[in-house]
Amino acid sequence: MEAPISVKGLRKAYQGVPAVRDISFSVNPGEIFGLLGENGAGKSTTIECLLGTRRPDSGSTSILGMDSVKDRKRLFQKVGVQFQEPYYPDRIRVSELCEETASLYRSSQNYEKLLEQFGLAEKKELMVSKLSGGQKQRLFIVLALIPGPDVVFLDELTTGLDTKARREVWNHLLSLRQKGLTILLTSHFMDEVAILCDRIAILKKGQSIFEGTVDDAVARSPHDNLEDAYLWFMESEEI
Repeated sequence: MEAPISVKGLRKAYQGVPAVRDISFSVNPGEIFGLLGENGAGKSTTIECLLGTRRPDSGSTSILGMDSVKDRKRLFQKVGVQFQEPYYPDRIRVSELCEETASLYRSSQNYEKLLEQFGLAEKKELMVSKLSGGQKQRLFIVLALIPGPDVVFLDELTTGLDTKARREVWNHLLSLRQKGLTILLTSHFMDEVAILCDRIAILKKGQSIFEGTVDDAVARSPHDNLEDAYLWFMESEEI
């Protein structure tokens, strides 16, 4: 079976400065894959190339067997995306935002059922600005799921959330994985990564310096937990 997400030999530079240097990885069906690295490591560029919003200088990216650039319009109907800083107007009701999102797709999921699934059914007539941080993050997952995607990209989903809200979001993601959804996420929280991710890739200065399971990453380091192992990868001159 072809990997739902594939990156092969990806290179991208801005004004001659390399942002991504020969990155390759793939994500298996029904897997939560973590793309990790410091700010500026190349995560955003990699995701933008995958989504077809940037053209790679060389290499290739594909989702569900479709070329990210050539087949971008077709991919739009199959992929859900949640950005770290979504630019949704605050002066819009939850139901209105869901309706507008659903109108972008040829076929879409019943957003009222999704709101109920994520504990937001009673909030659908509220303005987005009236939602708590955790409620907004759950709403952003709902919006990413409205097209009924086969693949979802989640960017720093739990930033700014308290412990309870973070765990609620984790439980939702784990339930989506059980249903076979393929998820690529970025996160700076290693406890989150350790709980959610089947496999991870660590980027450093535009290069992939590790790909494998969380246990593999810990085993390759002199430490016994992912956070310390991750810092070791970041600080090591040679891996």
